[in-house]
Amino acid sequence: MRIATWNVNSVRARLPNIVAWLSEAKPDVLLMQEIKCETDAFPALEFNAAGYGVHALGQKSYNGIALASLHKIEDVQEGLPNFKDDAQARYLEATIKGVSVASLYLPNGNPIGTDKYAYKLDWMKRLKRRAAELLRDEKSVILGGDFNVIPDEMDVYDPKGWEEDALYAPQTRAAFRDILSLGYTEIFRALHPDERAYSFWDYQGAAWHQDKGLRIDHFLLSPEAVDRAKDCFIDKSPRGKDKASDHTPVILDISD
Repeated sequence: MRIATWNVNSVRARLPNIVAWLSEAKPDVLLMQEIKCETDAFPALEFNAAGYGVHALGQKSYNGIALASLHKIEDVQEGLPNFKDDAQARYLEATIKGVSVASLYLPNGNPIGTDKYAYKLDWMKRLKRRAAELLRDEKSVILGGDFNVIPDEMDVYDPKGWEEDALYAPQTRAAFRDILSLGYTEIFRALHPDERAYSFWDYQGAAWHQDKGLRIDHFLLSPEAVDRAKDCFIDKSPRGKDKASDHTPVILDISD
């Protein structure tokens, strides 16, 4: 089974690119972030025409996540269950072919020292609680999405220049490691320990052309999912297209 995660940065603006990529990459499941539309405005018909069922949790102009799947989407959980009063659409969980999958869009948090950073750290604590709950059933769990976390200096083109950023701050990386300490594996780095690769390039400063990127889109796998993992890689090709998202897909292949 092939599962992909992609911060599409507006599903309607990138729709031709997304549909074309689906026909090429043929993922069983696509986790999307930053769809930037209300739930009812999600272009479900275009996904259906490509063979995908969808479930979206949207928000006007900002945030929003969605699942597209060739298989039945069951047991849908909208939002973190321990954060019912969260006004931002950032978490969508479901069961697909017996696997618990979640599409998540973790807060950016900048600038540090503001309510935005406090919200980011609080959100990560709540995610940790949900991640711990999901492990109790001892089945395959896959948490995928835009974590807005740079785990290590290998994952950013200029580590020194990002030390004061909420994506790379020590407290952020510590909170990320706290989630991993529950028993999750950040599978790309586990499979490719020495590979310098990025999943995001800013629109500014010719970042794409100069390969000034960040790796902030991740898959966290439970032990049962790790046992099924075959590969995880970053598909850079969509980032070079016209009207591209500033993120590119990360693809996970697991055995059935």
